[in-house]
Amino acid sequence: MSVKDDENEKHTKESEVIVVMVPFPAQGHLNQLLHLSRLISAYSIPVHYVSTSIHSRQAKLRVQGWDPLSTPNEIIKFHDFPTPPFVSPPPNPHSASKFPLHLLPSFYAALHLRAPVGELLRALAPTTRRLVVIYDFLISSVIQDVASIPNGEAYSFQCVSAFRVSSTVWEITGEPPEIDEQIVKQIPSRSATITSQVMDFIKMQEHHKYSSGVLFNTCRPIEGPFLDILAKVNTKQWAIGPFNPVEICDFSSHVRHRCLEWLDKQVPDSVIFVSFGTTTSLTDEQIEHLALGLEASGQKFIWVLRDADKGDIFTGDVRVCELPRGYQDRIKVSGQGMIVRDWAPQLEILAHTSTGGFMSHCGWNSCLESIAMGVPMATWPMHSDQPHNALLVTKVLRIGVVVRDWERRDELVQSLTIENAVRELMASRQGEEIRKRTAELGMAVKRSVADGGEMNDFIAHIRRYTDN
Repeated sequence: MSVKDDENEKHTKESEVIVVMVPFPAQGHLNQLLHLSRLISAYSIPVHYVSTSIHSRQAKLRVQGWDPLSTPNEIIKFHDFPTPPFVSPPPNPHSASKFPLHLLPSFYAALHLRAPVGELLRALAPTTRRLVVIYDFLISSVIQDVASIPNGEAYSFQCVSAFRVSSTVWEITGEPPEIDEQIVKQIPSRSATITSQVMDFIKMQEHHKYSSGVLFNTCRPIEGPFLDILAKVNTKQWAIGPFNPVEICDFSSHVRHRCLEWLDKQVPDSVIFVSFGTTTSLTDEQIEHLALGLEASGQKFIWVLRDADKGDIFTGDVRVCELPRGYQDRIKVSGQGMIVRDWAPQLEILAHTSTGGFMSHCGWNSCLESIAMGVPMATWPMHSDQPHNALLVTKVLRIGVVVRDWERRDELVQSLTIENAVRELMASRQGEEIRKRTAELGMAVKRSVADGGEMNDFIAHIRRYTDN
């Protein structure tokens, strides 16, 4: 038998490629890499999803558009590793920063995953030709041991928009992008969107020397010009998103949420969906203004009114956000709206024909889901990458309207401001033009996904038989 035949026989006895997915322990991050696990497993590549016991359970419980529990275990295998106990304070709606600082103890606890992740990598390495680690850039210190794996290589996942990452490059180089100068002037500095405590955590994660390339949850129809900018500084990069399903399947065993039944009774494009994600806590005063603004707009709405996630969502009491007296009964009797206080099926809501707008904190997951479903946005950024995403949506892509101006982020958003923004999006000529642009962009995104896009290129890269 020749050396080549011997090598071929060896490859048939082991996995061609194994992927280890290492997400950051916050909902929007867990969600993105779990969706990516589904996409990669569709190429018959085994995926190992690694997280803390709490966050792995959270990811599986909340994923939408598909059921990870119905996926064969040999395709996506979950590893739930314990971490040291941590104590997180409750979310503080009155905090000067809207960043969920109460989650920092859980973030630091997750850094202890380095030892079990390293052990897993060493166990998997002999069973595959190439061991590929995909890690959220915010938890890069956990995957350092991949450097000692001869057949291992790691890829940094940027969990934020290419627009946000580009802005950091512009700050460093001083070279603004080739977009409208007035938009450039509105781009917030990185220091204005995150706190010093968060910056300290990020500095601990500067281990990107182990990265063989960068992955983005986006696509060229959404962020082509900014991907071109980043290609000048990244040796290898792939825009392989959106990761979330762009078509919602009808599960025969799926129990529909009650809000979907309410949506079934509404006319197309008549309802605005209101949700601010899992990391934001609004004050009672702001909730009152939002409630009155939605009601005064005269538009139908579904409002997910929940407090921010705790470090462990499965323990302890959760604050019940207060509404004005009699408000919930009033909108129920009038049929104008619906308040949802539990976990809501956001993807299914956005995909519903009755949904015509989305008032959002502009987390990158929410932006991508809204764009993919062709739903225009009313932007209310809170922290981190959200101000950049809001600017991308409203000024660059022109598929949304502003509710909360980032420059006035320390001020209460008045009910009249909310009322006017909702009417502009849902019941104006400008809103119709925005809706048309969003629908066109959504179709372009769907076509890019259907074509395989750069995902095919990335899969071909990790399956290559050379070391280049």
